Amino acid sequence: MSSNTDVSLSSYDEGQGSKFIRKAKEAPFVPIGMAGFAAIVAYGLYKLKNRGNTKMSVHLIHMRVAAQGFVVGAMTLGMGYSMYKEFWAKPKP
Repeated sequence: MSSNTDVSLSSYDEGQGSKFIRKAKEAPFVPIGMAGFAAIVAYGLYKLKNRGNTKMSVHLIHMRVAAQGFVVGAMTLGMGYSMYKEFWAKPKP
């Protein structure tokens, strides 16, 4: 049984805030998707009072679809952005 002693512990010294900022710089559309999801959920909870005669289940399904659509859109834009950075925006040697 061999143990790997080359493992760097620098990632364990990183705080929550700095780790989030580093990850946001690597993939900027992930925090945008998270914020959009939270905003849609907050809007859905706000509109829950004024939903009229719409059934609760229908309202919740609409909010879920809207939140998932926003997250999928943010992921798609993020993938397009990372592909652009990797393949088209690279300086040619």
